[in-house]
Amino acid sequence: MIRRGNATAGLFMAFALALMAVGLFAVTPMTSLAQASERYGKQKVVYHINYNGGEKNKRYRGAMRNIQNHINAVGADNMDIKVVLHGNGVNLLKEALKDDGLKTRVTALKSQNVAFLVCANTLRGRKIDYEKDLFDVFKEDIVPSGVAELGRLQLMGYAYIKP
Repeated sequence: MIRRGNATAGLFMAFALALMAVGLFAVTPMTSLAQASERYGKQKVVYHINYNGGEKNKRYRGAMRNIQNHINAVGADNMDIKVVLHGNGVNLLKEALKDDGLKTRVTALKSQNVAFLVCANTLRGRKIDYEKDLFDVFKEDIVPSGVAELGRLQLMGYAYIKP
């Protein structure tokens, strides 16, 4: 065993640590979409929205951004996403009728096979006509109960997210 002085040992240790760090960076690949899809695999997710959008629909925009970021990370082909809207969350599609930015986000998500499911109880209780009062909602988008639909989807293996 060779004995070194404190200064020499310190330099030796610093040099060894620097070499290890360079080695780690050399073998650590950059994350790509292919690697992300390998990491995350196929996913079934239900997003739950039952709140108001707030000033300038900021909360709704944030939720839409979260969903798009999720798709970007995992890949649209690896995703099965449902958005369940009930209570105040139905206002997202009401606001989209007059908010072009929100309308664009909803349309973009739908083009990536994101389904927006609307609670029939909320529509009935608030006297909302989905054909006139909501953006891009069809009969097949209406579920009997938003809360029951959340439970059903979770039993089917959908991960629950509340943005």
